[in-house]
Amino acid sequence: MKKNIELTPDIETLFGTRDEYLHVLEDGLNINIDLRSDRIELEGAPRDVARAEQLFADYEHLRRAGHQFVNGDLGSMLRVVVSDPNATLRGLAEAGRQRSFGRRTVQPKSPNQRRYLEAIENHDMVFGVGPAGTGKTYLAVAMAISALLNKQVNRIILARPAVEAGERLGFLPGTLQEKIDPYLRPLYDALFDMMEPERVERYLEKNIIEIAPIAFMRGRTLNDSFVILDEAQNTTSEQMKMFVTRLGFGSKAVITGDVTQIDLPTARRSGLIEAVDILQGVNGLAFVHFDESDVVRHHLVQRIIRAYDEHKSRLAQQLSLLEPKPVSPTNLKIAEAPPRPASLPGPTDEPRLRN
Repeated sequence: MKKNIELTPDIETLFGTRDEYLHVLEDGLNINIDLRSDRIELEGAPRDVARAEQLFADYEHLRRAGHQFVNGDLGSMLRVVVSDPNATLRGLAEAGRQRSFGRRTVQPKSPNQRRYLEAIENHDMVFGVGPAGTGKTYLAVAMAISALLNKQVNRIILARPAVEAGERLGFLPGTLQEKIDPYLRPLYDALFDMMEPERVERYLEKNIIEIAPIAFMRGRTLNDSFVILDEAQNTTSEQMKMFVTRLGFGSKAVITGDVTQIDLPTARRSGLIEAVDILQGVNGLAFVHFDESDVVRHHLVQRIIRAYDEHKSRLAQQLSLLEPKPVSPTNLKIAEAPPRPASLPGPTDEPRLRN
């Protein structure tokens, strides 16, 4: 099936640098896009061509409505649309505009990120598990700020285990807050990126936003709060059980972690891994698993994560080859004892006495 679309002013911004976005559409929708002097020709299966035509129409509607795509949001949304048949460009753009994330607009940049935001909206407790750079913490903080500004919760509590990443920092000088601040810096960075520094400082002073190590959560009941546990792979089993049982009325909890970067002593099992195993069938919880395709940092990060995963798979395969294979009893051959010479007495024969 072929379909012609008329060229409109500024439509070339949909093509991307060196037509990279058109290649995303061609590969994702399995169609051919041919640019003519006065039109765009689409060729492919009727269903795929119809989706591409709807995408062009959505872009034109958003452009006329004054919507601005920034920070690569357009490319990210196109990848979501081509991978999810139920997603539309207009729906993604307007969904992001409906949420208030302070001074920044946050758009899901992959299908898993979209499912992650929807899970946080629809569930009281969500586990986000995946490699670094997939937006687990950043999106959780964005949703917490949205809930706070929309008066869905009264405060935000950000917790993190104070575990050193393979280093021994020794006794840090200063007050207790100064000692734990280095461990909590990523949470501060996300806050200051989405809200004005003056407002963040004011909320911190009034404890509307509280940042603390997970050890400070013991004995508390957190009502009307949005609670985030970051770097949850470094919690112990006891800490994780303590945290997930803090949830009070009118509250949400998001637990994020990367099970490939565990800094606990080798003898301790990660509380995150154990919680995923134990709580998988509990009604009301949601689990979202990210992979390297969801990484939104530098493109090299995706390749680095993929290389580490492939190396881990090779090691596992090599170890499986080195393990001794179990021998089936049916394959065992019991060697028969050689026949005993007739002149020698057997073990059960009585010795003969000479006269």
